Amino acid sequence: MGKLKYKIETNPNKTARAMGRALRISRKHAVEICREINGMKLDEAMGYLRRVIELKQPVPFKRHGKDVPHKKGKYGWAAARYPQKAAREILKVLESAKKNAEYKGLNVDKLRIKHISSNKGFTIKRYMPRAYGRATPKFQETVHIQVILEEY
Repeated sequence: MGKLKYKIETNPNKTARAMGRALRISRKHAVEICREINGMKLDEAMGYLRRVIELKQPVPFKRHGKDVPHKKGKYGWAAARYPQKAAREILKVLESAKKNAEYKGLNVDKLRIKHISSNKGFTIKRYMPRAYGRATPKFQETVHIQVILEEY
C-alpha cells in the first residue's frame, strides 16, 4: 500500500494536520460534509457536526442531491440529510487535528480549517455464498479524510 500524501503544502510552524484512513463511511456523505465545513473556524465546524449528529442541523446535498428529500430550515439549499455516521468519523479526525495543534503549541481558539478533503480508499472485498455454488459480491468502499488547520 502506497503512502498517501497531503494535497497541499503548508508552513509546518503555523499549521496542524491529521488524516483518517480507511474510514467505513459513505464517500458521498463525506464529500458533502467536507464541502460544507471547509473554511470554517474549528469550533464552529465541530459544533456544526455535533448538531448534525443530534439531528438538529441538516447538511445540504449540493452535488449528490438527486432523490434527496427537502428539509425545513434556513440554510440556503432544499435537498439535505443528516449523515450521522460520516459526521462522527469526521469529528474524530477534527479532534485529532486539534490535539496535534495543541501539541505543536498553536493557539487552539484561533484555528480554522484551511483544507479538508475526502478521497476514495481501498475496497474491502467479501463474498456471500449462495445456492448452487454461486457467490454474491459484498464489497465495501472506504474513505480517506485529510484535514489541515491553520492559525488566523
